[in-house]
Amino acid sequence: MKIYLAASFIFLFVASGEAYSQIKIPKILTANKNSTSGLTENEAGQGIKEALTQGVTNAVLNLNKTDGFFGSEFYKMLLPPDAKKLETTLRKMGMGSQVDKAILSINRGAEDAVAYAKPIFLDAIKEMTLTDALNIVKGKNDAATQYFRQKTMQKLIDAFRPSVQASLDKVSATKYYADLVNTYNKLPTTFNKVNPDLTSYVVGKAVDALFDQVAKEEANIRANPTARATDILKKVFGSVIK
Repeated sequence: MKIYLAASFIFLFVASGEAYSQIKIPKILTANKNSTSGLTENEAGQGIKEALTQGVTNAVLNLNKTDGFFGSEFYKMLLPPDAKKLETTLRKMGMGSQVDKAILSINRGAEDAVAYAKPIFLDAIKEMTLTDALNIVKGKNDAATQYFRQKTMQKLIDAFRPSVQASLDKVSATKYYADLVNTYNKLPTTFNKVNPDLTSYVVGKAVDALFDQVAKEEANIRANPTARATDILKKVFGSVIK
């Protein structure tokens, strides 16, 4: 086992987060000045869990903010695929502002609901064994992301469904979308009715966005372990980063 790799993984996951001034490096990660072997596997494993905590927190915060979805070219939610014709038809009828309002409220609902992911991710990290942590370091480039998919996917879906519904209701997304769908479904030219239920669509898109953010955090970690070295972190990992 190469503790150098483990320390590098820890280091960049922490460095990829918020400003360095906001990062609290746990005492357990500080190498013993009298030690010639650097971090032990137990210390490295604990450090990996601390780093993963910072990483998933960043992933959630990137989405759980105003325009986290709506302002993103990658995550902005449009109307569901089966509502494409609905959107085109209603815009032609001069209802573009109502369509835009529905799209905005859908994204605001997702931005609000995604906060529920953080405790689920943190529980998965708490349950992580030393073997799990070290396997993430030694594993494939998406090992951490796959770990979270395995441990949290169904929990996220189950938790998101009521929270997404509540969030959509809070910003009136359900009402706006239902009004659009009902208007469209009543048109004499509408033969294929559109389902007014938004919840499943938003849950799926929100979960996909979360795991994409986690994957980006992990990719950043593995890309260049020493790219963001600072004097403080060099001292912390001085016994293993030469």
